[in-house]
Amino acid sequence: RMEGQGSYTLPTGTEYRGTLRDGMFDGEGELIFPNGGTYRAVWHRGVPTQGKYTFADGLGYKDKKWHYCDGYDRRFYTEICSGLKPAVFSQLTNLDPPRKIPEGCYDCGDGFYNPETRVIVDYKLRFLRNADDDEHEWIIRTCRKAWGETTEHKPKP
Repeated sequence: RMEGQGSYTLPTGTEYRGTLRDGMFDGEGELIFPNGGTYRAVWHRGVPTQGKYTFADGLGYKDKKWHYCDGYDRRFYTEICSGLKPAVFSQLTNLDPPRKIPEGCYDCGDGFYNPETRVIVDYKLRFLRNADDDEHEWIIRTCRKAWGETTEHKPKP
């Protein structure tokens, strides 16, 4: 069994780095998720006893008094840190600049969705899953879509 300091990569791509005892996470260690987020915790026999999740952009999650993206303040975390841009430069995602979405696809948060094939791939274009009817409808209704044409202002001649 795994014992001591080390790392272990799960089939999902999530990596654990820290102390292992009798084949389990035990002691200080962190999970590093494929999306860049991390969860640092103190583990006891594979179960976290205390820990903190940090998103890929550096925002730390709080389970109490969470004020990020609530009904009163809808700014992205990068806007909170760096300030708002002028109105002509809309910030559509927390990433600045936003990811370029392949033509005909949607950005569904963990990857791109092609509504014709109903396949979701990660941002490196590796297969993640097939969307069921409910997920398909949700993505079409709520997610950002690649534009097939530009929408620049064209002054009258």
